[in-house]
Amino acid sequence: LDVDEFGLDDMDARILKTIIEMFDGGPVGLNTVAAAVAEDANTIEEVYEPFLVQHGFLQRTGRGRVATPHAYRHFGYTPPVNQAQESLF
Repeated sequence: LDVDEFGLDDMDARILKTIIEMFDGGPVGLNTVAAAVAEDANTIEEVYEPFLVQHGFLQRTGRGRVATPHAYRHFGYTPPVNQAQESLF
């Protein structure tokens, strides 16, 4: 079934990697993600997102979906520096 140690299957990984690689981690709209991974937006929202949100890989914001630092590290990427924090220093 190609499920990894965190319970992510192939589509979970495709969604997260697409957000990280194609959209710089987000925020990105649901329909844009759906088109990029060739999956129905309702299926992503109802089947994949709840698991990804519950396990800390994805955040749903008012501006769109955002990959969390946990998702970045899981796939071997360096999480981006929070620019809001960076501007304080």
